[in-house]
Amino acid sequence: MNGRRVLRMTLTTFLAMVLLVVLWEGYKWVGQQTGDRVPGTDIELRVTTDDLTMPHAKDILAELVSDIRDGRNTLPMSVYLLKKAWFTLQEAAIGFFLGLTVGLALAVLMLRWRVVERGLLPWINVSQTIPLIALAPIIVTWGRINDLPDLFSISLIAAYLTFFPVAVSALRGLQSPNVADVELMRSYAASWGTTLFKLRLPAARAYLFPAFKIAATLSVVGAIVGEISIGTKTGLGRAILEFAQRYAVFPERLYASVIGAAALGLSVFGLVSLVERIFTGRTREVVA
Repeated sequence: MNGRRVLRMTLTTFLAMVLLVVLWEGYKWVGQQTGDRVPGTDIELRVTTDDLTMPHAKDILAELVSDIRDGRNTLPMSVYLLKKAWFTLQEAAIGFFLGLTVGLALAVLMLRWRVVERGLLPWINVSQTIPLIALAPIIVTWGRINDLPDLFSISLIAAYLTFFPVAVSALRGLQSPNVADVELMRSYAASWGTTLFKLRLPAARAYLFPAFKIAATLSVVGAIVGEISIGTKTGLGRAILEFAQRYAVFPERLYASVIGAAALGLSVFGLVSLVERIFTGRTREVVA
């Protein structure tokens, strides 16, 4: 059954990629045939279809296997992006676990004391209205003043994006058990902590794992934005920044680096999904 599910997911992903390429090339072909206008009208297309703005998909894919200079070495673009992704993954992982810890702690505090929920939850929501591109330089400057490594500053930026979905979803999940179930635990003289671990946390599982998946992908976004803000020499953010500066000459390289960032985001999403499947599978075995 698991083998069939993996095969189905692989096939679905492949078909989605093929569909994306067909739509990309189809849009480009139509634009080039009509002078970047909607067929039969004088309305201009929102995105021009010249090779600088929209390189051919085959050229972007070819760039992934072409050679690129990395210091004194020459590497295939795919290997180069893999090395960059490894640094970004480390920063994102630290940010993910920091955000997860903070988010769960805030959820437990808001569950325990209603006054904390009323006072804190609005500020948690407001925190996400601050543009990350404005916050990132502040965190970086603060980190360097306090002699913290840039790796930690970037991880803090990732954690900033990560904690929000975890805190909100965890709170909702912890509050999800029926009142009758909570009263039953009280009738057994169960402490608040026992109720939390024996009833509320298992009930929150359906809310936590979707939040973890979102947080994992957001941690990658935060790490890349942090790398761009700092101007670090490592990570996918640095690669995207360098290729963006040379976009007029090598537009395919920027698209290739974006594909690398998307692949990293999908990978961490898949990793969390795998952990969820393992965890839920073991839980079902215990229940059985």
